[in-house]
Amino acid sequence: MSPVTHGLLSWVLAQTPGITTRKDRALITIAGLAPDLDGLGIVVQWATANSAHPLEWFSEYHHRLAHNLTAAVICALAFASIAQRKLLVGVLAFLAFVLHLVGDVIGAKGPDGHQWPVPLFAPFHQWEWTWAGQWRLDSWQNLVITGVLVIITIIVACRRGWSPVEIVSPRADAAVVATFRRWFGPRPGTDAR
Repeated sequence: MSPVTHGLLSWVLAQTPGITTRKDRALITIAGLAPDLDGLGIVVQWATANSAHPLEWFSEYHHRLAHNLTAAVICALAFASIAQRKLLVGVLAFLAFVLHLVGDVIGAKGPDGHQWPVPLFAPFHQWEWTWAGQWRLDSWQNLVITGVLVIITIIVACRRGWSPVEIVSPRADAAVVATFRRWFGPRPGTDAR
């Protein structure tokens, strides 16, 4: 699945009752994006592609370093340690991380047919989790899931007064929420900011 879909899914998960602070919502959302940190090697790979010694960090390490349960536990413990609602954030951060792995298993096939297997038990075991029916990244299924998450995001923004933009900037988030409310109308019983 795309990082946008992973991010929206994790942010929607962060709307769980009991999660009341921007920081805790951000931690859960970031946990759902964290597995793709191993994909940042694409920048180095592109930058060195025409050099005498190209570094294939994306090809070699994406879905190898952070796409596993060990990384999920480390991420959940780290985020729980700095959260306001420690236990709840830890559990939801772990769940967001695992949802990312599941999303990649079901919907991350490349246009060339290459599947992205998930080394679920790395570094302790090299078994790779795959599914023969894996959808392409640009499949209708992924588009529908993303569309539904966008709709839920708009509803939450209109009703509760925050959107995923709050992670980056509360000021920009206020503008996004105001725009959504203007486009889709005020909602009775909205929470105050």
